[in-house]
Amino acid sequence: MTRFTLAPVEWDPRLPPLEESQATPEQIAALDAAPANQRHSPYLLTLAHDPGSLAHRGALFKSVMYAPRGLPRAERELATAIVSIVNGCVYCTSVHARRYAELTKKPEVMQRLFDEGLTASFDPRQDAVIAFSAKLTEDPTAMTAADLAPLRAAGLGDLEILDLIHSIAMFANANRLMQALGDPVMPPDEAAPGAA
Repeated sequence: MTRFTLAPVEWDPRLPPLEESQATPEQIAALDAAPANQRHSPYLLTLAHDPGSLAHRGALFKSVMYAPRGLPRAERELATAIVSIVNGCVYCTSVHARRYAELTKKPEVMQRLFDEGLTASFDPRQDAVIAFSAKLTEDPTAMTAADLAPLRAAGLGDLEILDLIHSIAMFANANRLMQALGDPVMPPDEAAPGAA
């Protein structure tokens, strides 16, 4: 069974990360386009072997996650944490659950989701974001126009809905990259028998 945590999780790459001292100008430019707090991470240094796609990914990530309009940042983090839970990505869940907790000062929301599952209920807006994020991740072909109704009823406008969908879709990709290219490393106090 996958074990999620609010504690920081490390990531162990399966491919050797780029040695920054040997980076080409194109690789350095691609790394510089990524969010500054991730610039030296093993994950980005692994992706930097393909600087073209990394440069596009960095620009997309900034636009989707940090845009100053539309869906509030905390709800983008909530959605990406839900996607990561559904996909079983322990590392991404830890990162985005912590970001959500930092932005909202409500770590208990994430802890309840970890303890009770995605059916845990909060306010109508959070519930709508959680349910939509989970369904789009679990079964995108089952989505219909009717799936937007609970979001609208909870007060989300068109731009917020589009931002939500962008966040969910981008993390379907991010989770697959993270899971295929490496393994989560649980903190020592979390790495109990049976933990993933």
